[in-house]
This record gives sequence, structure tokens and C-alpha cells, in this order.
Amino acid sequence: MIQVGERAPEFSGTMADGKPLRLKDFRDRRHLVLYFFPKDFTPGCTKEACSFRDRRAEIAALDAEVVGVSFDTTDKHAAFAEAYSLPYPLLSDADAKIATAFGVARLGGWLPTRRVTFVIDKEGIVRHVIRAELNIDMHIDQALEALKQIEHA
Repeated sequence: MIQVGERAPEFSGTMADGKPLRLKDFRDRRHLVLYFFPKDFTPGCTKEACSFRDRRAEIAALDAEVVGVSFDTTDKHAAFAEAYSLPYPLLSDADAKIATAFGVARLGGWLPTRRVTFVIDKEGIVRHVIRAELNIDMHIDQALEALKQIEHA
């Protein structure tokens, strides 16, 4: 798994609208909260997605964006985003390339990803990693704390 202080691997994924999104789209512009989640429409993943939605203004105020990643299809992501008014991109990682690059794929991409959040600064360096399968609130709380530390460094 990618660790704090390492450069985040370059990635490209497809958003729900079919457009590509890459790590380099954020370089030198915004910090990135990149969260991996197992599956759309499950109770834990819905709670996590909504927590990032509900606190998105706080994230934006810290010069950052949120992007969610799972193995689900772009169509399923579109339905999930619409059902819960998610205002940030969800990337389809159906081939598990992004999850594998970050070290969060299970059994080579045969099982859903681990629930892990990476806080990546504008230079592409991982500044914080949150690993919590069951304590879902930890992801948003620690991501915000990490962003505050980056902005005040």
C-alpha cells in the first residue's frame, strides 16, 4: 500500500459522465482526497459517500477536491451519485488498475477494494492515509485534519 511521503501513482479513471479524470488534473491546483470504497448502494459506502458530500464545503475551503473510486461501472456510479446528490466525481476502476497501483485491491481485484482514503497534496505526495473498514466517520474527520495541517504548514 502507498505510504505517507510517497508520490501518489499516476492514474486515469472514467467518471460517471464517461469523461476521464487523472491525478495530473489536480497537480499544482488542488489537494486531493481520494477515497476507495467497496461498492455503491451498500449501507457503509452510502454513509461514507454522504459524509464527504455533507462536508464538501469544508474540504473546498481547504483548497481540496474529493474523488471516490470503486470497481462499480460508470452507469452504477451515475445512479448512485444521482440518488444521493453526490457533487464530486466517482471513478470506475473496473479493471482494478487504480486500486492495484495504490495497494488497496484485494485478491488482484477479484474482491471489492479496501476502504482507504489518501490525502494527496498539490505536488502529488501522499500526506495522510486513513485505513478503517468499519469506522466510516474516521475518513472524513481525519481527511479534514490532514488538509488543515497541509494548509497551515
